[in-house]
Amino acid sequence: QVQLVESGGGLVQPGGSLRLSCAASGRTFSFSPYAMGWFRRAPGKEREFVARISWSGGSMYYADSVKGRFTISRDNAKNTVNLQMNSLEPEDTAVYYCAARKVVLTTDASEVDYWGKGTLVTVSS
Repeated sequence: QVQLVESGGGLVQPGGSLRLSCAASGRTFSFSPYAMGWFRRAPGKEREFVARISWSGGSMYYADSVKGRFTISRDNAKNTVNLQMNSLEPEDTAVYYCAARKVVLTTDASEVDYWGKGTLVTVSS
């Protein structure tokens, strides 16, 4: 079994920054073969793709809504994936979920192998 635990959410003013982290663990879990990513669910909306990173860390892909403001990264030695969020907007308010899928992670939430429980990000003045 794989556990994904998010941290770093909170309340931030518009224009501010937050850094989310996701720690992956499991008794027989090997982090490096997994592509990782972040999805979010805003109040009253469907869960949507935010960003993904390949198992090697060499390829990243972002939703248009966050491109140029968010940066995803991973540390395979520490089994962690991070999401640096800058220039936050009220529309970024959501619960952010860490996601893992073996080899390739798509933008389709139904194809995710493992989910974290989420961390709340609130952007408000």
